[in-house]
Amino acid sequence: MITPYSLSALILAYLCGSIPTAVWIGLAFYGVDVREYGSGNAGATNTFRVLGKKAGIPVMLLDILKGWTATNLAFFIGVSTTGAPNSIAYTNYALALGIAAVMGHLFPIFAGFRGGKGIATLFGMILAIHLQAALLCVCVFIVVLLITRYVSLSSIIAGFSYPIGVTFIFPSNRAVVIYGMCICILILVTHQKNIERLLKGKESRVNLFKRRTA
Repeated sequence: MITPYSLSALILAYLCGSIPTAVWIGLAFYGVDVREYGSGNAGATNTFRVLGKKAGIPVMLLDILKGWTATNLAFFIGVSTTGAPNSIAYTNYALALGIAAVMGHLFPIFAGFRGGKGIATLFGMILAIHLQAALLCVCVFIVVLLITRYVSLSSIIAGFSYPIGVTFIFPSNRAVVIYGMCICILILVTHQKNIERLLKGKESRVNLFKRRTA
């Protein structure tokens, strides 16, 4: 049932996701709009690439927080709208809030609708919905990154591990499983250029153990 409170929460979730942390931090502290450099995305990965870890880490954490916070708005809507916590109705509404935040990150109203790829915000959403599956994604991401040093490939494979996790390892309700499948489609769409570069062998790798020279 759609109520003024539930609709307001969806709008608030979108606005939360629309906060362009990469753009604002880049402009405020470095005088740089990260969308004009690197991959052109307003996300954590491109911030790491363009401005380094001192900017990338805060952007990543804040983008995760956006997804987590928006999804947990379901706590404040009321049982009459969302159902009891851990119920199917509650989970469905929490998913809707998280998706609104991800859409905000992809198409931020505060940054001319030019956003990032949504991986960190997606992770924040997963963290709020299913902690065990989120931790599985983290483990897969780290392992793939250590082996390949491709952030994009690590994100893609980690994203695909989520529906596998909620289907076979941590069985969940149908809505969570369907959402997991939608994540795979979204990741394929937002990482299309990365996939093309991976297939051509032109995707850039990260140097995980780079040392500064005096």
